[in-house]
Amino acid sequence: MRLSRYFLPVLKETPREAQIVSHRYMLQAGMIKQASAGIYSWLPLGFKVLRKIENIVHEEQQRVGHLPMLMPTIQSGDLWKQSGRHNSYGPEMLRFQDRHGREMLYGPTNEEMITEIVAAYVNSYRELPLTLYHIQWKFRDEVRPRFGVMRGREFLMKDGYNFDLSKEAALHAYNRHLVSYLRTYERMGLQAIPMRADSGPIGGDYTHEFLVLAETGESEVFYDSEITDLTFGDRDVDVDDYSACQAVMDEFTSRYARTDETHDETLFNEVPESRRRSARGIEVGQIFYFGTEYSEKLGAVVQDETGQKIPLHMGSHGIGVSRLLGAIIEASHDDKGIIWPQGVTPFHCGIVNLKQGDEAADGACESLYSALTALGLEPLYDDRDERAGAKFGTMDMIGLPWRITVGPRGLKNGVVEVTSRRTGESEELPPEEAVAKIAKIYEGKL
Repeated sequence: MRLSRYFLPVLKETPREAQIVSHRYMLQAGMIKQASAGIYSWLPLGFKVLRKIENIVHEEQQRVGHLPMLMPTIQSGDLWKQSGRHNSYGPEMLRFQDRHGREMLYGPTNEEMITEIVAAYVNSYRELPLTLYHIQWKFRDEVRPRFGVMRGREFLMKDGYNFDLSKEAALHAYNRHLVSYLRTYERMGLQAIPMRADSGPIGGDYTHEFLVLAETGESEVFYDSEITDLTFGDRDVDVDDYSACQAVMDEFTSRYARTDETHDETLFNEVPESRRRSARGIEVGQIFYFGTEYSEKLGAVVQDETGQKIPLHMGSHGIGVSRLLGAIIEASHDDKGIIWPQGVTPFHCGIVNLKQGDEAADGACESLYSALTALGLEPLYDDRDERAGAKFGTMDMIGLPWRITVGPRGLKNGVVEVTSRRTGESEELPPEEAVAKIAKIYEGKL
């Protein structure tokens, strides 16, 4: 993409309404524009990153056998009355009547709707286990929306639901989701720590939330420092193997890690003092097991092997897709702007032409642009007639992992400059070697 043809309304001033880094940088980098309190338009750069995050979530869900679908945003109030949550959910749920006077709501979650779907079509134990998920816009009428996409009223969320014959099978689905989530977050350059949590209005006895440590996190967390040494990496975990998934669950949850809501000072004091830590954390996902609570109320029953009708055991599992974008920025930035992890970067590298209109510089940039594009990479070429400082400022703000700088002086020596946004380190290379280096980085060979 040529920057002269891209819609990137970068702001020079700091927006007054931005209280945290991610909100400020998303506005300054031209990623979002507020439509009303807690509701945003996603501009091309922000939308591009949002889709990168969404695709990773899709890939990792389907990698473990979960099936994508899509449910409507508007739900019947009658369905929520059947589950008993219509009045108990609270004022965050937007309720209204359609033109026929029927009670409707803008869904904050989908336990009722998915249970009704499964109740209508799944009748036999032979059709289980089953896990369905979707990625959909949600609405919760926050009393005080703030922090940009971190605490907005409208947000993009992945919510998945498992249906199993027994508690043991449902807890395997619970563990499988933990495996899936750990891999998902690491692909985005995040270390998300699973912590025991409160189930809230979803219900259930088993629940873990995943938090990313960041100074601006909304929750205080207490944890054993050993947990931050754990990485999921490229483990080849057989998600159909109960023991393998349980082993991962045990490894990542056996050490103390809790938010202030579930913190137990007595248990925390059992952790060696040198390893006790407290920090702030951003919630980016949560998994629940809640048994037969919804299936009994909404008729999700099947015949087992003996012909007896039994209610299905269920769980739900959420990832805040749009919230993740803010969390990534909170965890990965400096005073110049965003630093995107390579897995979610909107463009693989930037090309900066230091002297637009110079025949040699223009030609070298065009060659770099064509060579990178031919390799399936997406470069962002700053071909604007702007001073060098403005071009560098834009590249630093939008945070692409790599920058190739092209100028007449370097070209006389047959080189361009390749710079890492994260470390600031630069290297002079012939143009063809610069292309090869960027390609190898994204192939995982460097």
